[in-house]
Amino acid sequence: ESFLRAALTFENVRYMILYGLSIDEDHVGELWPHKPVEATAIENPLDQTNLTTPFHGKYLMVFRLKPVLQRLDVHLSTVFDATISRSMWQKYIKAGCVLVNSQVVTSAKTEINDTDQISVVFPHNAGESQGFSVLYEDEDVIAINKPSGILTHAKGGIVDEYTVADFFSEHARSITKTDRTGVVHRLDRDTSGVIVGGRTDEAVKHLQEQFATRRVKKTYIAVVDGVPKLHEARIDLPIGRNPAKPSTFRVDANGKSAQTTYRVLATHAGRSLVRLEPKTGRTHQLRVHMAHIGTPIVGDRVYGRPGDRLMLHAYELSFQLPSGADKTITATVPDELIGDFADATL
Repeated sequence: ESFLRAALTFENVRYMILYGLSIDEDHVGELWPHKPVEATAIENPLDQTNLTTPFHGKYLMVFRLKPVLQRLDVHLSTVFDATISRSMWQKYIKAGCVLVNSQVVTSAKTEINDTDQISVVFPHNAGESQGFSVLYEDEDVIAINKPSGILTHAKGGIVDEYTVADFFSEHARSITKTDRTGVVHRLDRDTSGVIVGGRTDEAVKHLQEQFATRRVKKTYIAVVDGVPKLHEARIDLPIGRNPAKPSTFRVDANGKSAQTTYRVLATHAGRSLVRLEPKTGRTHQLRVHMAHIGTPIVGDRVYGRPGDRLMLHAYELSFQLPSGADKTITATVPDELIGDFADATL
């Protein structure tokens, strides 16, 4: 009986050995049914007209396996750890976290073969487990009260600070790992309040669809400089990127439609506590709209005047759980926002 006896690697080349009582060169396919097409038999060094070599009363054939080249990022996302997305692996590679044969590689296009040794040094996030208050959690969904000053997710590359996405990743059940694991919407760094995430890929898709189709009701509480001319109104003004400062936005007739409803809850010392309900989800929408009507949000260093913090809080989210049940989650308004308006009804 003939059989595969051994596999070995020498000088980064893989070899397979077919070994048995008798070996017929014309019937190797029968003896090795799954023989790779790139396997090439090596001639007997003592008899170059023969591919078999006598060995201790038996015969063997040695095959050289041609390396199969694969992009580094593809290998990492399919073989090394498929729970991490290819785009996330590309960021780890660019950040110098991946080593091939003990050498740092920073190009995702690097070609490797199955004899290369891959190692990964994952970056450590400073300030892990920042005491996020969990407002709701079930098998599919988790919601927290995000503190002001915390990123929802990394922007572009790898960051060395703890983000909401890191927290969601730690609490995920069955989900593809990216730099935005579980994230279905975002809050600006300086905005506090309720943010919901998915714990499974199916839950993420379910929640994202609701945000995309504007079926999620979002309510914010803010303190603004001044008192709006109208006690209650709907702002319907398009928003576009500011070409003079591309990281900011402004009301722009050629921008995307944006609608915000506001209601003044209380006033004190030239400031107003307002309830805001965005009907659309444009970047910086509430900040741009309130600044445009002459009452910028307190602490807004971009559209108003800088302060200790941006006085904007995501107070409430209403949406449908993957189970089909309706859910409303509320995050208590911080004292620094509501302190001067203690008698206000939210």
